[in-house]
Amino acid sequence: MNLHNAEFVLSAASLAACPKDGLPQIAFAGRSNVGKSSVINRLLQRKNFARVGEAPGKNTHINFFRVDQAMYFVDLPGYGYAKVPKAEKDRWARLIEQYFAAPDLITLGILIVDARHKPTANDVTMAEAFRNSGRPYVVVANKMDKLKKSEILPNLAAIRETLCLEEETPVIPFSAEKGQGREELLARIEAALFQA
Repeated sequence: MNLHNAEFVLSAASLAACPKDGLPQIAFAGRSNVGKSSVINRLLQRKNFARVGEAPGKNTHINFFRVDQAMYFVDLPGYGYAKVPKAEKDRWARLIEQYFAAPDLITLGILIVDARHKPTANDVTMAEAFRNSGRPYVVVANKMDKLKKSEILPNLAAIRETLCLEEETPVIPFSAEKGQGREELLARIEAALFQA
């Protein structure tokens, strides 16, 4: 698969605007400043492909990137920190709920959490949404490069426990900055495409 052959397709403000052309959709979710765009950029080996926002919460739509005409990377709106009115946050929540409720849109879910901290209540809710969708998903523990060696195993265990992950759901140690975890995550994506 040629990951360099990637293009931005559209920003969907409603479920009706989301592509439904049968291409697999790899859905990325995470809170506003967890490094979602940086993870996508690292996977594609492109610097500023998925915009890295200065202020958390800039991504207010569902962004679709077509990769090698074979699948979409779907960047869901970040949750948590954004300094926006409650009505706008509620609109994002409804949009994400509708996307998750649409049958068969998600091929693989990727929940990105901050490896340095225990997952938030919003992270737990998002893990439940992936679980309830019935689709496979993985958890990416980003910012591993910021941890001391002695913190790695306890932090990964805390993520697994807090999110109540099933045994088969992997937690991938990842660093968007250094590239750690990229190959493992790409292998999971390829496996999901093969099974789709």
